[in-house]
Amino acid sequence: MKAILIVLDSVGIGAAPDAAEYGDTGASTLSHLAAAAGGLNVPTLQSMGLGNIPLLLPHTPKGMIEGVPPAAAPIASWGAMREMSDGKDTITGHWEIAGLEVMPGFHNFPPVNSFPPDLIAAFEQETGRKLIGNKAASGTVIIEELGEEHLKTGALICYTSADSVFQIAAHEEIVPVPELYRYCDIARRLCDPLRVGRVIARPFVGRPGAFKRTENRKDFAYLPDEQTILERLVARSIPVYAVGKIEDIYAHRGITESVHTGNNADSQALVEKWTREKPAGLIMANFIDYDMVYGHRRDAKGYAHSLELTDQWLARYLPLIGPNDMLILTADHGNDPTFAGSDHTREYVPLLVYRPGEDCESLGIRRGFYDIAQSLARFFSIPTIPRGASFV
Repeated sequence: MKAILIVLDSVGIGAAPDAAEYGDTGASTLSHLAAAAGGLNVPTLQSMGLGNIPLLLPHTPKGMIEGVPPAAAPIASWGAMREMSDGKDTITGHWEIAGLEVMPGFHNFPPVNSFPPDLIAAFEQETGRKLIGNKAASGTVIIEELGEEHLKTGALICYTSADSVFQIAAHEEIVPVPELYRYCDIARRLCDPLRVGRVIARPFVGRPGAFKRTENRKDFAYLPDEQTILERLVARSIPVYAVGKIEDIYAHRGITESVHTGNNADSQALVEKWTREKPAGLIMANFIDYDMVYGHRRDAKGYAHSLELTDQWLARYLPLIGPNDMLILTADHGNDPTFAGSDHTREYVPLLVYRPGEDCESLGIRRGFYDIAQSLARFFSIPTIPRGASFV
């Protein structure tokens, strides 16, 4: 008996009721990228009920997903989830999926002169390198802006975003990847008193005008204050297999085996392999490309194409789901590629639950991503968790 939980990173499905508090009124990742691309071609997701979800939300018809009409008889149960924690970042969304509630939210740095002087001084003293950047920025933009200075001086490019992050970019020829990870360990310790969600290593290669980030990115997460559903499962000898950046998001806790894949194709191949090979347990994966490659770079057509490739993979993958298995597709936040700026957007996220041979139904609007964790507890017959209502 297996559960497969796939987080489609940033695939939001419409502005949340509190979107205005985050400056995200009108954001709607799926409907807007579909319109920008002239429609989405995702017949597998459509058959699962993706197009039925907007009918549950307080949308106008403009909230519908072009090219993805409602299915007359979906092959999966469908719904939407509203985040209850403060924030719209990766850690907050994933932690809530795993049963936690982040309240108050993580600390966010201001957009200019972002890092406190005492933090900068301590970081520079311990690393022996100067810090440049010190502002909110797009990762690809700031390495083009400061990459040449970094090559000449060895100073570390440090920046933030609208999320609770301290990011460190360095050229792999100037700062070897293991050394960059060591600097991130230092930053993680220094950022803990501020409750910063993530420290992120952002290695890159190339020369001025042609810099390129590599897949050696690594996230260093703040440690959760209570057990996640992953830890609860492992404590009861139910294995948890992590794909992509899942291991980093949960600080390597509650994980039996993990592979840090760096793109959707590799993650999908591993999910497929483990679904064939693992007899039981939870397989949890994050498909990162939508957010990292397309959402933050505001590439709506690329985002749409990436979803279409995943849909083709799903068509091949669904037959691997056994009669006692369960597949859950969801997201951790939005990242509307047509919206202002280059940051995440506060949105509802889709919920599709596929169990072969079982009747399918509307799951409605769920108050809290942690309904997934509660459902996994029910599915694996372990004690209930403090939050959420099971849809199993």
